[in-house]
Amino acid sequence: MLLSGVLLLSGCGSSSDASTPRASDTSRPLENCGRTVDLGGAAPERAVSLNQGTTEIMFSLGLADRMVGTATWTDPVMKGLEKSDRVVERLAENYPSFERVLGTEPDFVAASFASTLGKGGVATRERFEKLGVPTYLSPSDCEGKDNSGDGDGSRTGRLTMETVYGEVRDLADVFGVEKRGDKLVAELKSRVERATKDLDVPDVTLLYWFANAESPYMAGCCGAPGIITKELGARNVFDDTTEEWPQISWETVADRDPDVLVIGDLTRKSETAESAAKKIEFLESNPVTKAMDAVRNKRYVLLSGQAMNPTIRTVEGVERVAAGLREFGLAK
Repeated sequence: MLLSGVLLLSGCGSSSDASTPRASDTSRPLENCGRTVDLGGAAPERAVSLNQGTTEIMFSLGLADRMVGTATWTDPVMKGLEKSDRVVERLAENYPSFERVLGTEPDFVAASFASTLGKGGVATRERFEKLGVPTYLSPSDCEGKDNSGDGDGSRTGRLTMETVYGEVRDLADVFGVEKRGDKLVAELKSRVERATKDLDVPDVTLLYWFANAESPYMAGCCGAPGIITKELGARNVFDDTTEEWPQISWETVADRDPDVLVIGDLTRKSETAESAAKKIEFLESNPVTKAMDAVRNKRYVLLSGQAMNPTIRTVEGVERVAAGLREFGLAK
């Protein structure tokens, strides 16, 4: 009965936006993380996004009226997308159950992380697809990345914004709004160019702290913080590890003594020291960290969790870190 409902829903539905293609319009199959996403020529009408990253891309493409659910939020929704967030139901702040997702009768499911569409997450892609529900995984979490080990995986190649732009274009193609995808990519590229224009910081070192006070998750070389660092022309003090978010001792952090601390300001409550305020309180009271140059001089740049993940908000990360480097007088 579920399969029949999904197939029927993929062939009907309405849109409040006359410029949005109907489900009868062509949606081309695409290759995605080793799988083929084929909606049978019909653009989705009842999509579910299981991570904030894919959600904000879909909202930015004007697809809220094609969505029936979102999940797994680390931050408030991106500025300018509040209306879309209000009209699309949040199935859960973290992982929803498989049954909760199926209850929306989805005809397409997207996620930012293999851990979400995998064992231990909401469900595997195979499980959705056996019920006739096509799935999509952000290429940034599979292309040039090894997720076979523990933790957040490791990079076999450096991530670039081109992969994120590719995801925007993929989702635009799936929904038949290619021109919107091209426009969004052009806007993002323009923002990066403006933020980094005439910025000269080759000797400035950065450290990215996502979460956890006891065993902190710091950024390795090649994920979204790697994109930010490369676009700025600066250096990551942990550029020598390919792990996405290795847990590193404070003694090692203090020994490398970065010029600037880029701090995740998260609203979730799954780790210790999620908010920037809690992180700064720890840094300025811990005997190992309070003597660090960046702490003594309060060189902190605060970023949303999404800006530290490979999403369209990574551009926000480029902008804010660039502004911080200029404010601290570190740019030549």
